[in-house]
Amino acid sequence: MDSATLYRTQTAKPLSEFVVALAAAGQKRGFFIHNETTMEMAHTFGKHDVKVGEEFDLHMIQICKPEKAAFSLSHNPERAALMPKFITTFTQNGMTQIRMLCYGRTMVEELVDDPDFASSLEESYHAIQKTIEEAL
Repeated sequence: MDSATLYRTQTAKPLSEFVVALAAAGQKRGFFIHNETTMEMAHTFGKHDVKVGEEFDLHMIQICKPEKAAFSLSHNPERAALMPKFITTFTQNGMTQIRMLCYGRTMVEELVDDPDFASSLEESYHAIQKTIEEAL
């Protein structure tokens, strides 16, 4: 994976049930949903007086492993630009759609001259994908 890829999957679980399952599966691996109170984009837009349709249910879930993130950022704060990991969810055709942007090793090494970080980021993506799959 040299550039970025979009991880895609879906579940028949309603979006709210998937989020609960994701939080539980994440906790087993040391991940937490960082933005539980602000992940529902309809509410975020509403706070800025922007209205969206009633059916708009996009969630941008920021998932974090605090212990690993603190160690990584203490080692090299330049890593921070590539650290936020968002899982985007929405309903389409009666299914909860799940997406996550994953940066490739070569791309990470070009952006942040730090081969250890590229390996660490790949491990994180893999662990998050396993977390998502458990939550399905």
